[in-house]
Amino acid sequence: MPEADYMNDRQLEFFRARLSDMETELRNNAGQTTENLRETTVVPDPADRATIEEEHALELRTRDRERKLLKKVQAAIKRIDEGDYGWCEETGEPIGVARLLARPTATLSLEAQERREIKQKMYGD
Repeated sequence: MPEADYMNDRQLEFFRARLSDMETELRNNAGQTTENLRETTVVPDPADRATIEEEHALELRTRDRERKLLKKVQAAIKRIDEGDYGWCEETGEPIGVARLLARPTATLSLEAQERREIKQKMYGD
């Protein structure tokens, strides 16, 4: 597509709707976790109790990852509002629609992300 058509109003509205849906789903999941943790029943068997505790720990780890993703989703929506969405924050080049479809919260082009990952492998983080 011509560069002038990149991140036009229609594309921005599509990604805003997609990110808003993600935000809603993440918030609903957090609410569901709270409900699940409140419904805990006391079981006398130590093995059953350990299983329940492990399930809760797994759910909390999942929600922690989702909490981090929620921040990225909100930042992406803010970039749409500011007119920066879809552009690499490192190089200023287009990130690409295909990459944004796969990862709507992306802030780096594929090439910039690969360079960053190589640096992290070489030098640590």
